[in-house]
Amino acid sequence: MIKKAVILAAGEGRRLKPFTEAIPKVMLPVANRPILDHILDSVRKNGIEDIIMVVGYKKESIMDYFRDEEDITYVFQDKQLGTAHALLQAKEYIDEPFVVLPGDNIIDQTSIRKLMNSKSDISILIKEHQHPSKYGVVFLEEKKIKKIVEKPTDGTNRFISTGIYKFPVSIFNEIEELSSQGVYDLTSVLQTLLNQGEEIEAVIAERWMDIVYPWDIININEMMIRGIASSIAGVIEKNVILKGNVLIGKNTVIYSGSYIQGPAVIGEGCEIGPNVCIFPSTVIGNNVTIHPFSEIRNSVIMDETRIGSNASISNSVIGRGNTIDSHFSTISGRSIIEIEGEFNEVEDIGAIIGEDCNIGSHVVIESGKIIGRRCDIDSLKRIIKDIPSEIKVM
Repeated sequence: MIKKAVILAAGEGRRLKPFTEAIPKVMLPVANRPILDHILDSVRKNGIEDIIMVVGYKKESIMDYFRDEEDITYVFQDKQLGTAHALLQAKEYIDEPFVVLPGDNIIDQTSIRKLMNSKSDISILIKEHQHPSKYGVVFLEEKKIKKIVEKPTDGTNRFISTGIYKFPVSIFNEIEELSSQGVYDLTSVLQTLLNQGEEIEAVIAERWMDIVYPWDIININEMMIRGIASSIAGVIEKNVILKGNVLIGKNTVIYSGSYIQGPAVIGEGCEIGPNVCIFPSTVIGNNVTIHPFSEIRNSVIMDETRIGSNASISNSVIGRGNTIDSHFSTISGRSIIEIEGEFNEVEDIGAIIGEDCNIGSHVVIESGKIIGRRCDIDSLKRIIKDIPSEIKVM
């Protein structure tokens, strides 16, 4: 029985800026918990008792959040050279077969169990994906992997490597040899083993999700809360209507006249209303205030944010610590968004706003516009282009 897991959590997540300017990708909230927290749940539910976590970028945010977790041992990757290099940092703590997981993907416990129970010494969780060219594509013969190609231009094969593996201790010998030649990624290590005749088994994942771009935060939150059970820990005043499955945290108050349609999640210590409408697939963090006559649809509102009255927000991601005055609105629609020099066509996207911004009253943000962190936007502005971090719009 496998008892050890290595979680690779050292990366930055550059395509998720501005949200990853202050925290690593693994700490982005999904259903009001960091991605990494969901992964740890799935790992522990499979009886794994010893977790080695490789951290690097903004590591303090990870170590502080999980400071009371006694089953985690931290190792450090000072330079993010690649996944094989990251795994190598954990070598001294591994003396038996183990599993490896990226800390920035959602994976279910059943898939991990299937991987752990595979007969081959080396196994990979794979998943069919509609955009395989963004990942390592695997070519199969029955259940055996014959070839792995990193980000191929030919999209005929739709199975990708999730980056989740079962390895024997001997994998470190191959990693060290290839690292000495300047090869630092696990895909190349595995392809070398295949070339040497090593048998690698493919295990199909049940539920695997990756957040690559800022708008994926909306989609993944939506998927993660579909099956929530209703739970009301806060105070619900008279004349509040709750429909569908709604989770409301402790010390939250929903004031009279508000309407909430699930699935929806509202965190702890929030004040909502009166007369606020929250529509399906919305996740609201902790200590959020939403003033009267505002409407939130299919959006993620992170912790410590204040939204003024008469706001209209749809298909948007609002980072933590924002202060937004009254009559704020996001325009939702189709948009072409540039991320790291790559142009992406996105349907039904509103605004993407980094943390700790101050936004005045009667501000309108057009579809697909990205506002960096710590921006100040004066009242009565219409935002028609992206705003970098720490900019004042007057």
